[in-house]
Parts: sequence; structure tokens; C-alpha cells
Amino acid sequence: MDAESTNFHVRPRFKRIIPHSPGEIEDRISMALKGPDTTCKGNVIPGHATIKIPQEQRHYWSPQLQLSFEETDEGTVLRGLFGPQPHVWTMFVLFYSVIGFAILVLLVLGMSYMSLGKSAQILWGVPVLLAVFLTLYLVAYFGQRRSRHQLHVLNNFILAALNLEVEEKV
Repeated sequence: MDAESTNFHVRPRFKRIIPHSPGEIEDRISMALKGPDTTCKGNVIPGHATIKIPQEQRHYWSPQLQLSFEETDEGTVLRGLFGPQPHVWTMFVLFYSVIGFAILVLLVLGMSYMSLGKSAQILWGVPVLLAVFLTLYLVAYFGQRRSRHQLHVLNNFILAALNLEVEEKV
């Protein structure tokens, strides 16, 4: 689980094969979430878990960790996805989609005007929308940087809950 990476990833993810059974993973995560000194909140259902920062420490950019686990011949495959709260992710996907569609419309109109020999000043909207797209990307980047500490909290929580730190050192 490479939460220590300084690279920017929109939704960092990991995949790992661990020796615990899915039931044991569910039990370990549930026990860690119920512990008196837990640093995270969340819920566990068969084959899936969601780990979040406690409400009183959460801010707009706070991440959450989605875990899924399934048993295979080699062991249990643990997949994790760090991402923003669903409302934040949905908002950014909506904005990116609207901007992309608007760029497409402007390009089609502008090229149509050009092919007809008319003024294609509408194409000036494309760089403006690209600047808006870049601005949104930078906002997401700085939001993720702001929540990097909480990403480490989630990562350390799951490592401790599944006792993976000890197994990696052996």
C-alpha cells in the first residue's frame, strides 16, 4: 500500500494478496473499528469495507478507503481505493464532463464555421475551457495534498488492523 508516494494520483489504489481469509479480514477490521483508541470510523459488510476519518476531524477534502476482498487460490486478494467522499468525486466528474462536452461542441461549431468560410471566433472558447479544466485539476491536486495526512491515517489504520506491518518485515 503505497500511501507514502508523493506522486499525484486522482484515486490511488492498491492490490495485495494476504494470507487472511475474507471472514478473518472482516473480523479484524470490525474489531479495529470498535476499539477504544481507534483513529477511523467505517463499516464492514461481507467482501467489502469502507474506512473513513471521524466526522469531527473530517473536512471537504477528507479521503475514504474502499476495501474489497475475495478469496483466491493464492490467498485473499485485498483491493483498496483511496478517494474523496462520493459527493466530491461526483461533483468533479460532472464538471469535467460538462467542460469536455462544451469543448467538443465549440470545436464542432468552430470547424463548421471555418469550413463554410465564416468567422470561427467561437474557437477562442476552447482555450478558455481548457484553462478552466486545468484550474479544476489544480484544485483537486491541492485538495489531495491538503488531505495527505489523513490518507496516511487510513493506510496505517488498515495496516495495523490486518497486522500487515509485521508480516512485511518477516
